[in-house]
Amino acid sequence: MLAHDAPSASASSTRDASTRSAASADERGGSPGRERVLADYRLGVRSRQASLVGRREVLTGKAKFGIFGDGKEVAQLAMAQAFRPGDFRSGYYRDQTVTMALGLLTVEQFFAQLYADPDPGREPHSAGRQMNAHFASPLVDPNGEWLDLAERCNIAADLSPTASQMPRLAGLAYASRLYRELPELAGRTRFSRGGDEIAWGTIGNASCAEGMFWETLNALGVLQAPALVSIWDDGYGISVPNELQITKGDLSALLSGFQREPGSRKGFDVYRVRGWDYAELCETYRAAAERVRREHVPAVIHVVEVTQPQGHSTSGSHERYKTAERLRWEEEHDCLRRMRAWMLDQGIATAEQLDLVEREETAAVREAQRRAWEAFQAPIREEQRTVVAMIEELAGSSRHADALRALATGLARQGTALRRQGLAAAHEALLLVRGEGLAAAERLAAWRRAQENVNVRRYGAHLYSETPRSPLRVPVVPPEYAEDAPLVNGFEVLNACFDANLARLPELVAFGEDVGRLGDVNQGMAGLQEKHGPLRVSDTGIRETTIIGQAIGMALRGLRPIAEIQYLDYLPYALQILSDDVATLRYRSHGQQAAPLVVRTRGHRLEGIWHSGSPMSGILGMVRGMWVCVPRDMTRAAGMYNTLLRGDDPALVIEVLNGYRSKERLPRNPGDFTVPLGVPEVL
Repeated sequence: MLAHDAPSASASSTRDASTRSAASADERGGSPGRERVLADYRLGVRSRQASLVGRREVLTGKAKFGIFGDGKEVAQLAMAQAFRPGDFRSGYYRDQTVTMALGLLTVEQFFAQLYADPDPGREPHSAGRQMNAHFASPLVDPNGEWLDLAERCNIAADLSPTASQMPRLAGLAYASRLYRELPELAGRTRFSRGGDEIAWGTIGNASCAEGMFWETLNALGVLQAPALVSIWDDGYGISVPNELQITKGDLSALLSGFQREPGSRKGFDVYRVRGWDYAELCETYRAAAERVRREHVPAVIHVVEVTQPQGHSTSGSHERYKTAERLRWEEEHDCLRRMRAWMLDQGIATAEQLDLVEREETAAVREAQRRAWEAFQAPIREEQRTVVAMIEELAGSSRHADALRALATGLARQGTALRRQGLAAAHEALLLVRGEGLAAAERLAAWRRAQENVNVRRYGAHLYSETPRSPLRVPVVPPEYAEDAPLVNGFEVLNACFDANLARLPELVAFGEDVGRLGDVNQGMAGLQEKHGPLRVSDTGIRETTIIGQAIGMALRGLRPIAEIQYLDYLPYALQILSDDVATLRYRSHGQQAAPLVVRTRGHRLEGIWHSGSPMSGILGMVRGMWVCVPRDMTRAAGMYNTLLRGDDPALVIEVLNGYRSKERLPRNPGDFTVPLGVPEVL
């Protein structure tokens, strides 16, 4: 065991935390006072009851699927204590407790999301577009203007694919470094308080077998970015134990190679703490966060001995693969049970007081669930009553009266009201009376068309920007040429464009393999690192997934990244994260979040198996939600970049390889002229 002081920056081994008394913890400033402990326990019980009731709602048919954060409550309560306004969380679908603790989720909202309620007032995280336990906080207003992120606790919109929350963590954290070290960003106080923010990543132990996890850790270490990664380790990945997931079966042992050496700033601080030990969790998170915030050295907290009382999800039962001994151990080490015992032992509360808390929270959660269900059902039932009345009106004048009345009766008797039931009944009724020329049929058809239009917005809005800052609304400015405009290589047109934009936009940052010192392999960035500095035009390692992730996180924090993927044929390394995160971000957050990054790459020489431009068909199918721009020459490419950098949507620009040495006239407004998106050019 190591000392319980704030961990030393020179420590060279994985830190192992142990239990301490409340009194000594208070003396060291690492444990909260009695009132905070009681409030935390109450919130932990509330979150647990939401998980228990949520599973019941799925199994009784009110929701399709459920995945919950039971067993992770105490660690997340400790994490929330160290979270500060301006910080960002990039997490996964076990984090309901920390989201509640940060004041970003109510129990009613939790159930509204479980039911996929499409009303953003009742389900503000995704308007029912994501499965439960996927959270997001507003980053932009309806006009696309950035909110004051430095005064908010922020959540980058969650996504389901395992470990996909990790790549953007590199950019969320690296943005703090840029806000701290670039003088030209000092005035952007809506986004940062001098780079004091932490990017918090959360992940389950099994997902740590994914390449995205390790690539992100490596990128964070190289970038020296202030991230704090929490691993909730319950020993399994669905039914597969750690021994079959992780070398040595122990992530702490594997992560020890990232531990920084004494006196070095290179590497991570690595901590290990038990998920049921409230006092030590609070101390560990406080100390780790202080160091990350102060020194900009990333850290990992490996939270072990975590339980998952209801198993992985509502899709199955963990009793099928856990031994009776393991199940007994999990019951004994349940974090809330252990926290309760510790509170009684320390004299923080009596058993009667804690019993009362548990009864009150159980009742409150059940009442919140009932309110959420009724609020979700009420508008759908009203729609169904409208359809029933209109079908009954039809029955009064149609020769298919009996069939219509049976249809109306069946709809009226539906238990759980689904929107599709009313639309289907209206459709069937209209088929029955076709050709009868009834005015009531016209009214029903008009109602159905109106509902379909409403549903297009209800379920389909915000795939692309609908704000005044949409790239489709950028004014068209033609290129201007002097009479003696020089004839230059195509890459020089691009270079002039990037140079002008770097001068115009202090938040613009470009990076990728060979982008910095070399100026990219085709010289579009030549000389720009020397002119604008190594933090604004920088090299990266060969890590396409986290090049894109770096861009996502930076864009979420108000920066304008141009991320280069050296060749189009390398894009598949990052295509999953482009498809699952970037392209869906605005949609799945119901327009509350934007990541206006630009991915720059090149292809189309059609030479060789892996430099042929062959991924194009897959790209077009997978990145709906991004603009895909394929300019015919570098002047058109520059105009597209100028358009995109004035808009607020993400985009992929694929330059044509044969254009870099082709001769083009150099416009005298290289950073100002624009090319409209989606408008054919007639030659």
